[in-house]
Amino acid sequence: MHAIARVSLLSLVLGLSACAVHHPQPQPTAPTIPSLPQTAPPSPGKPLPVTPGAPASKPMPRTSASFAPPPGGASHWDPKLGVYVLEGQADTYYRQRTYYRWDGSWTWATSLSGPWQSTDTGGVPPGLGRLHSQ
Repeated sequence: MHAIARVSLLSLVLGLSACAVHHPQPQPTAPTIPSLPQTAPPSPGKPLPVTPGAPASKPMPRTSASFAPPPGGASHWDPKLGVYVLEGQADTYYRQRTYYRWDGSWTWATSLSGPWQSTDTGGVPPGLGRLHSQ
């Protein structure tokens, strides 16, 4: 019994002494990234140069951060109207699982294939109500 304890203790001491004697390898340093040349800030009284050919306005976003696009079919988000405009469908819009259509009056449906229910400007998103007021 004492022999087993001695062998175990000796193995433990030798194993731990190897950790104490082991010296870690130095870590390679990361390469330095060259910095960009510094440009002088524009002087306060001097106007900034205008880049010719730059677009005058931002392109329309394809999607909304708050509302999911309609399933299937191509569409784009119109931030002024607050709805998706369906492409290839005249005066047809989508927001929050509901389609809206203008054909002289407002109708809505939960599917693009209908059935379509009549409504007034109070039953459509505010941007659409302002677009075609009855």
